[in-house]
Amino acid sequence: MRYILLNKPYEVLTQFTDEAGRQTLKDFVAVPDIYPVGRLDYDSEGLVLLTDDKQLQHRLSEPRFKVPKTYWVQVEGVPTEAALENLRRGVDLKTGYTSPAEVALLPEAPEIWERSKPVRFRAAIPTSWVQIRISQGMNRQVRKMTAAVGYPTLRLVRASIADMAVAELQPGQWRELTEAEVQALREDMAAQTAAAGTYKPTTKASEYWPGGVRPATSKTGQNSAGGYNRGGFGGQGGAKPGAADGRAAGSRGAGRPGTFSAKPSNGKPKNASPGKTGSKPGPKSAGRGTTGRKPGPAGGSRSSRG
Repeated sequence: MRYILLNKPYEVLTQFTDEAGRQTLKDFVAVPDIYPVGRLDYDSEGLVLLTDDKQLQHRLSEPRFKVPKTYWVQVEGVPTEAALENLRRGVDLKTGYTSPAEVALLPEAPEIWERSKPVRFRAAIPTSWVQIRISQGMNRQVRKMTAAVGYPTLRLVRASIADMAVAELQPGQWRELTEAEVQALREDMAAQTAAAGTYKPTTKASEYWPGGVRPATSKTGQNSAGGYNRGGFGGQGGAKPGAADGRAAGSRGAGRPGTFSAKPSNGKPKNASPGKTGSKPGPKSAGRGTTGRKPGPAGGSRSSRG
């Protein structure tokens, strides 16, 4: 099997083909049947691991194994300690909070290569370098994190994956892992697998249930353990009891666990008595003079003109 570390240059796709004619990994690594582990953005630089070991590739890419990646980030401005602490705790990206990260303001720029296209500077605004270590893999996560605390990313370099560092590799250069490095990586992944446990993803949410078995769910959304499943009602994922799929409890009547007044497929409210659907009472179906018009003369005859 092959295990290759590549220093991906700026503006190179982390794939081997591109219909638009942009540079890809094929322009730098002429080794057949290997694939990148995860991705690195087109406008980011640094370490990429390529291999034909599918099992290892899966373990390194799977979020629940929490493989750490370290980035050197050049940002606009000098982050305050409050901003750095915010990054460490986790940042609200609107689509969800990031997990806690290891973050440090570097005293000086790391000793790395010049980028193929220089970073655009603004004379009145200084720049600084921050080291960020995360184990998540959200789309453009680091850039979104620094922007969320007020310091946009100017340059992003992946310095390491787990214990594998970019070290002396220059942009476009690659090397194969040594046997000792491969063995250490496998042992590390085995330890990560053991720590992650035997969890399995559910079909509706990216959650994992102990033992790989999802508790049985009743029609009310209550599971065998007495709690409420995500996609049923509150309890899991921070949802309120009586609410489902992020909808407010108020749309479920009183918001009591296991009870609701959702409309069935025929459009009529479930277990609701006539005239108590929440809208104004409609016209009654029996008797003349009760169709919404003003009552006519006795006997139901229409009133004459004049």
